[in-house]
Amino acid sequence: MFSAWTEFKKGKGKKIDAQEFALNLEDNIFSLQYELADGSYRHSQYSSFYVYDPKLRHIHKACVRDRLLHQAVARVIEPIFERQFIFDSYSSRKEKGTHRAIARLAKFAWRLSQNNTKTVWALKCDIRKFFDSVDHNILECLISKKIDDKKLISLMQEVIRSYETCPGKGIPLGNLTSQLFSNIYLDELDQYVKRRMRTKYYVRYADDFVLLSQSKEELEKSLIELNIFLNLELKLELHQGKVFLRKFHQGVDFLGYVIYPHHKILRTKTKKRICRKIQLGRTEMRRGIIEPDKFKSSLQSFLGLLKHCRGEGIKRRMSEQ
Repeated sequence: MFSAWTEFKKGKGKKIDAQEFALNLEDNIFSLQYELADGSYRHSQYSSFYVYDPKLRHIHKACVRDRLLHQAVARVIEPIFERQFIFDSYSSRKEKGTHRAIARLAKFAWRLSQNNTKTVWALKCDIRKFFDSVDHNILECLISKKIDDKKLISLMQEVIRSYETCPGKGIPLGNLTSQLFSNIYLDELDQYVKRRMRTKYYVRYADDFVLLSQSKEELEKSLIELNIFLNLELKLELHQGKVFLRKFHQGVDFLGYVIYPHHKILRTKTKKRICRKIQLGRTEMRRGIIEPDKFKSSLQSFLGLLKHCRGEGIKRRMSEQ
């Protein structure tokens, strides 16, 4: 618990709820430990709020006590499941992330195209309302396959069932455990794609994933198989409005970028959003609503995005605004 607290408090020094918990740290931690030991622990209610990231998202936030427990639990069970995850799963894992997922996809496409001499087809898929659709019974079953400690299983059930969008469904955006649970849940998809479908070129980040092939017909068949598997085994659905099958050289929209054989660019919506935020930030700075240092910090974070792609045009627009 104390080790988990050391990790949990990073970057939260100015948060009021974390400060209040730290005032009586030992008492709070030992109280939580006693409840875990005698089985009386119950997860508290969530507070909720909305953020734009970039679309409107409904976040559910647990109290510090519960989030500390999430941290402790993740420290114990994550290594158990990490060993079984495929290499090309890139969300919420050490030494992974969006940019490595994009680089891996580009590398796959280059290899499959035989140095850009063969046509490569890309099947891009997105799972509809994934976090809201996770089935509690299926998730608990998947966890039980790897963990046989009854107390820990009972604790996992308490965390999983602390939130639902409808009876027996849903995990909250914002929980550390939800990131791990999503990887455990979608590892079933990864294993199916790699072991059963024998798909060699596959990259997944959270509920977005891409399959590559030289054969359009092969990917059309794969799409049918994926729909059946997700529906029957995981009770999930593909977002039909976000599924596309196209030639790779036409550009693949993945994780905020459009990826081409020799370069990548920011997707149009991302560019427009950045320009709007910069314009708003510059206006607020001139009116004295925000400090110049805060605006410069935001500007640097946007410029950081552009380091990973072609962005001369948007850089000029940023300087002109």
